[in-house]
Amino acid sequence: MIDVQHLSRRYGMTTAVDDVSFTISDQAIIGLLGHNGAGKTTMMKMLSGYLEPSAGSIHIGGHNLDGDSAAVQRGLGYLPENLPIYPDMLVADYLDYAATLKGIGRGERPRALRRAIDATSLGDRLLDPIGKLSRGYRQRVGVAQAILGEPSLLILDEPTNGLDPAQTAQMRALIRDLARGATVILSTHIMQEVDALCERVLVLAGGRLVLDEHLTRLREDNTLILRAGTDAADLAGALGRLPQVLTVTADGGDGGDGGQCFTLALHPGTERDTAAGNIARCVLDSGARLYQLAPRLRDLDRVLRELTAPEGARHD
Repeated sequence: MIDVQHLSRRYGMTTAVDDVSFTISDQAIIGLLGHNGAGKTTMMKMLSGYLEPSAGSIHIGGHNLDGDSAAVQRGLGYLPENLPIYPDMLVADYLDYAATLKGIGRGERPRALRRAIDATSLGDRLLDPIGKLSRGYRQRVGVAQAILGEPSLLILDEPTNGLDPAQTAQMRALIRDLARGATVILSTHIMQEVDALCERVLVLAGGRLVLDEHLTRLREDNTLILRAGTDAADLAGALGRLPQVLTVTADGGDGGDGGQCFTLALHPGTERDTAAGNIARCVLDSGARLYQLAPRLRDLDRVLRELTAPEGARHD
């Protein structure tokens, strides 16, 4: 488990991370989101032990990162956005060197290297100088060094950067596989990656944590979409009289089955499941047919824009 409490990091007069707290359970894929300058890179560097916080604490796997960083880093894999790899080294030599730095013993090293090489499909590039590789293959080398030793915590900054669609699909499958035995913190600006991989997101803006939410809840807003048969007279009026319903908007027919679509905005603070039960009962009691009742899903890009917009530019 990762337990972060009141974490801050200052660079002179500039506060990059400001009083951030969160906990992450084992074997989860967490998205760390925010615009450039939001504090994501500083946060990842502090979690990896590369930077010391100005205030606050980080506990990973029961170890205090401040007092026992070596124990934490032995179980850590980190892929920074710009990996400091050595262009003149062969891929095989670099990965062997990375395994040495991670303290992987000689007896364990061949298996660890083979696993990382197979997972990233680098077998046909082992004798190539890193500087001669494409951007996508250099990214694979970075991921291979991060997963050496089967770390229990993986911090990945833009892991699909430079990959083609086939390589991106392979990388997503690899991250899902790694998450069976590790916690993965994934920083990306590609919302498709978040949708495809993450179960929870942490959003930073101006160094502060502005959202910590499970993805399924984040994409659902306080609005229900109803599709019902139009057998009943004034179904919209009956729905509008329900205490949980703020507004009812008829959105027209659905294209041929005689049904009608409605958008129902709920009052703030309404328990959505209770409201849905009352709405379904209202439809059936009115003699209409209930075809569909579901939460309206929000576009993740829009949610992120709203959360990270300047205070005066935000809209409900």
